[in-house]
Amino acid sequence: MTDYAHSYEDWKVRRLAALKAPDGWLNIIARVWLSEGTVTVGSAADNDIALSAGPEHVGSLMQDASGGVTYTPANGGPAQVLALNTKKPPRFTAGNLLLEVTTLNGENALRVRDTTSDAPNHLAPIEYFPLDPSWRIVARWVPLDAPLGITVDTSKSIPTEVEVTHKAVFERDGQTYELVATHGTPQAPQFVIRDLTSRDSTYPACRFVYGEEVTQDSIVLDFNKALNPPCAFTEHAVCPLPPPENVLPIRIEAGEKRLK
Repeated sequence: MTDYAHSYEDWKVRRLAALKAPDGWLNIIARVWLSEGTVTVGSAADNDIALSAGPEHVGSLMQDASGGVTYTPANGGPAQVLALNTKKPPRFTAGNLLLEVTTLNGENALRVRDTTSDAPNHLAPIEYFPLDPSWRIVARWVPLDAPLGITVDTSKSIPTEVEVTHKAVFERDGQTYELVATHGTPQAPQFVIRDLTSRDSTYPACRFVYGEEVTQDSIVLDFNKALNPPCAFTEHAVCPLPPPENVLPIRIEAGEKRLK
């Protein structure tokens, strides 16, 4: 087995571990939009947000008129003003629960994970296309003349505004293709893509590819690592959909297939 094949198998192990981790996508039990005012949270029926697991009374969340959120534990602990962040939502715990407040388009939502859930153990094996090194592509990383604001739809039909600064340009079978990174970080730009395999083999909405080895003028696109999005695993995720530029008229028979 080549070094690349070894590293790819290691990557698949890490991918599965991340999915099944306490902060992965398989153990989410609730996602509830917040509005101005105070709500109580817990598994008891008298809570405003009644959960299917966890302590009977977790505490309360108060959202003020400016969108700030304060968490007050039910056990009498001090109130916490949460540092809301679209990239890294603030988290807190209560018993077996891992809770976080996510922000999308200026709106906040409570997302709850049950860290003792058995759901990760019931995930069916993820199927992959055979490893094809030719789908590990060194693309040109081309800055746009000016940042471009575009509207990206989501799996919950919630349009979001993102800023695009670069495009990845590559050739395949004599044709040139361009993809724009709509999310991610400068070190790992995220490309939300759809190709013709979505008709029969891959998740119909999209897959994610993260750029690697980014330099000033190049980026590695390894389509063997094309991922199913979180919304393929849980109804409690809000996933971006591909912009028109990232809907490719070819079959990318690499990466993860749709779940059985």
